[in-house]
Amino acid sequence: MENISSNMCFGGWHKQYLHDSAVLGCRMRFAIYLPPQAARGDKVPVLYWLSGLTCTDENFMQKAGAQRIAAELGIAIVAPDTSPRGEGVADDAAYDLGQGAGFYLNATQAPWNRHYRMYDYVSRELPALIEAHFPVSQRRAIAGHSMGGHGALICALKRPQDYVSVSAFSPIANPLNVPWGQKAFAAYLGEDRQQWLEWDACHLLEQATQLPPMRVDIGLADGFLAEQLKPETLENAARVGGHALQLHRHPGYDHSYYFIASFIEEQLRFHAGHLAG
Repeated sequence: MENISSNMCFGGWHKQYLHDSAVLGCRMRFAIYLPPQAARGDKVPVLYWLSGLTCTDENFMQKAGAQRIAAELGIAIVAPDTSPRGEGVADDAAYDLGQGAGFYLNATQAPWNRHYRMYDYVSRELPALIEAHFPVSQRRAIAGHSMGGHGALICALKRPQDYVSVSAFSPIANPLNVPWGQKAFAAYLGEDRQQWLEWDACHLLEQATQLPPMRVDIGLADGFLAEQLKPETLENAARVGGHALQLHRHPGYDHSYYFIASFIEEQLRFHAGHLAG
């Protein structure tokens, strides 16, 4: 790994690294916030944060204001990039497909299947790398925003044994039935909708027999709410599956990082209660 930046923050350290990903077949960048407890030699739990369309590892770390609370609670935060990148990695001119829009799944269709295996990267390769090189424990939580909220939900639903809790801001809850998801799934997975079910949080939630505690926050002034996010479908899937879901609706808030910054403390304290176990 190559350390490309280091900044002290609330007594801990925010760092960026480059590394060669065997899963994605390209060079990848991630950010990690190590709270002050890690510098004292404690092995701290980790929250993995998955960002949304067009984002990188920097958006959450620079805009959410999460480090102050993470420092207090003794939680490391890891923020990967949102897709494979670089020369030779397939791309598209649109913002919602290709680089910056990996959708946290494993693509099966050419040319995407050569590099776009973000699910394996964020759920397997990256945690193994983090646990091998940093003073962290194996207690993990996962969270994300929009496309990353979709990613966090499917990671926790497909591998519930790996996460003590999951949360999301404004997740694409039912990609099978919304334009963002349909476009990405058709490109990455092909036209067989049976294959899409494996990456749809609502379907997985209806079928789940085990899942970690789950919290979702949505802004009721979010311009994407009705067409792209459909939180009511997630609520119904939880009801059908007989699962508890904390769904918090916030009047006046939109899809932006102003919304995330307003409620990130509540989400971090939610995770802390489970990570401490």
